[in-house]
Amino acid sequence: MGRYIELSTTQDSDLVVRCSGDWTSANARALELDVAATEPSLAKSTNTVIDIAAIDALDTIGAWLLTRLRRQGAGPSGGFAGASGKHQSLLERIDNYDPEEAPAPTRENWFTAPFDTLGRTIMGGSGDIYAINTTLGHLLSAFGQTMIGRAPLRLASFVQQFEQIILRAIPIVALISLVVGAIITQQTILQLRNFGASILVVDLAAILMFREIGVLLAAIMVAGRSGSAITAEIGSMRIREEFDALRVMGVDPYQALMLPRTLALIVGLPLLAFVGSMAGMAGAILVARVYGDIPVDVFIIRLRDAMTMTSIMAGLIKAPFMGLLIGLLASLEGMKVQGSSESLGRRTTSSVVKAIFVVIVADGLFAVFYAAIGF
Repeated sequence: MGRYIELSTTQDSDLVVRCSGDWTSANARALELDVAATEPSLAKSTNTVIDIAAIDALDTIGAWLLTRLRRQGAGPSGGFAGASGKHQSLLERIDNYDPEEAPAPTRENWFTAPFDTLGRTIMGGSGDIYAINTTLGHLLSAFGQTMIGRAPLRLASFVQQFEQIILRAIPIVALISLVVGAIITQQTILQLRNFGASILVVDLAAILMFREIGVLLAAIMVAGRSGSAITAEIGSMRIREEFDALRVMGVDPYQALMLPRTLALIVGLPLLAFVGSMAGMAGAILVARVYGDIPVDVFIIRLRDAMTMTSIMAGLIKAPFMGLLIGLLASLEGMKVQGSSESLGRRTTSSVVKAIFVVIVADGLFAVFYAAIGF
C-alpha cells in the first residue's frame, strides 16, 4: 500500500492495517500521503485492526496521524494492536485532546465601530486613572515607611538615579533649550521690527523661557529619555520574575526600585528646568546680538528690569509635579509588561507617549490656574 502502511485481511474478513518505520515529523509528508491513500479502504471495511507493533519511533505528528486512521476505521474502540507502553500513552493523550473550535470572525459594523472604539478608550483611560492612583498610594506608603524609620533609606540608589536621570540629561536639555530659545527670539524680533519695538524681545524671551518653555522642554526630554528607561528596566525585571524574587526576600519593589527613581525626578526636574531656561536665555542673547543688533549689556539691563522672582518660581513650581507624573506613568507601564519582548516595546512606547501628553496637559492646567490667581 505504501512505505509505512501495509493492508491485509484476516480469516474473519477483518482489515488489518500494519504500520511500520518511524512515524515522526521528519517523515510527515510521506506519512500523510500513505494515510490519505489508506482512508478509502478503511471507509469500506466493517472492522479494522491497526497493528503498530513494528513502529520504531513515534512523536506527536505520527500519533495524530495514527489517531486519524483509527477514527476513520469502523472497528472497535479498544485502541491499537501491539502498542508499547510509551506509544500507547502518547496515543491516548492525542486521542483525548479535543481543541475548541475558534470562533468564526464577525464582521465589524461600520456604524457602531467608532462608538465601540470610544467606549474602549474611555474604559481604558478610567483603568489607567485607577492604576495611577494605586501606584501613587504604594509610593506614598513606601515614602512614609522610610520617613518613620520602618524601611531603609536607600540614599545610594537615589544618588545613582539622580545622576542617571538628571545630571546626565543636562547637556541635551541645555542644547535643545538653547536652540529653541534662539528660534523663538529670531521669530519674535522678525515680528517686532514692524512696530519698532525689537527691545521687547527680551521681555518675551524671559517670560516664555522661565514660565513655560524651559520646564516644558526639560519635562519632555526627561519623559522621552528617562521615562522610557524606567519602563524598560521595570518591564525587563517583570519578564525575568525579579519582582517575585524581591517579594520572596521580603523587599518591597516600590520601596527599592520605584521610590528612588520617582524622588530623583521630583527633586531633580526643577534643577533641569532652571538649567534649560538659562540655556534658552543664552540662545536669546546670542540671536538678539547677531540678528537684532541688541548689545549684550543692553539685553542684560532690560532682562533685569523685565524678570521677576514670580516668573522664575512659576516655572519651578510646575517641575516637581511633572516629575511625579513622569515617574508614576513610567512605573505603571513597566508593571504592565506581561512577559514578552513585544509587550516590553509596546509599554515603553506607551510610557513615552502618555508621559509627554500628560506633561503638556499639566502645563496647560497650571497656566490656567496661574491666570486665575494672578500669579
